[in-house]
Amino acid sequence: MNPEAIVTEFCAGWAQPDPDKIAEYFTEDAVYHNIPMEPVTGKAAIRDFIAGFVGGFGGIDFRIQRQVSGGSIVMNERVDVFAVNGKTIELPVTGVFEITEDGKIAAWRDYFDMAPLAALGS
Repeated sequence: MNPEAIVTEFCAGWAQPDPDKIAEYFTEDAVYHNIPMEPVTGKAAIRDFIAGFVGGFGGIDFRIQRQVSGGSIVMNERVDVFAVNGKTIELPVTGVFEITEDGKIAAWRDYFDMAPLAALGS
């Protein structure tokens, strides 16, 4: 598969998240960085982060609005839709993925505004 197809498949997998399956997309030394937060480094740590993240609310519908790629870089503009405490959250996100030659994610950076998530606590 080409990098764009890998990212599309990866994003679709979040609808019925299996942390082990999602983690298999990453290299052993991958970096996952939700830019408003601290980065998570290493496949095992990414798997644990994902397990904790989806444990509270289940799947996420990654609604990709636009996606572009060039070489090993894939960027998408999307809306991540999920439920927290009975409320549906629609979070606009821009994601940047770096894909290795063997089809693994070496880096994933998501850029978004924390305000919609912070509002849940108030």
